Amino acid sequence: MIRTALAADLDAIAALHTRARATYYRGRVPEEAYAGDAELARTREGWSRAVARAADDGGVLCAEQDGALTGVAAFRTAAGETTLTQLHVDPDHWRRGTGAALHAACLDAWRRAGVRRVRLEVYAHNLRAQAFYAAQGWRADLAGTRSGSHLTLWLSVAPESGE
Repeated sequence: MIRTALAADLDAIAALHTRARATYYRGRVPEEAYAGDAELARTREGWSRAVARAADDGGVLCAEQDGALTGVAAFRTAAGETTLTQLHVDPDHWRRGTGAALHAACLDAWRRAGVRRVRLEVYAHNLRAQAFYAAQGWRADLAGTRSGSHLTLWLSVAPESGE
């Protein structure tokens, strides 16, 4: 089930985000950058701001199975540009369709809002995520734009049929 995130989900979201990030950062960046109590608190605070955002400014969606949070996605629109800021699936639930379901729910939200193009940044060493995004239709920035250790990808959002 995909649903809108609630403030009551923040601890579970932050823990899931931390577990997912550890899978691709471990051995590549210092552990304090993705793990530990201070980083968990910082992560929770970031998600708290995202969950509190007005619907016009974006959204946070949760995937849930048997009452447990299995994935989370967040997007934001600012200055006329929509960005998929986060999409994480609990590593114990990889390859079960959770990421695809979250992505499809984001697409539905973007179509309803009239969004036609979305951007994201993906960690350059996270080849699993890059393959997932490519399968969903995301394409690398033609200029090869990078933001530090992250690649920029773009997705063209087709309007709902009948528009």
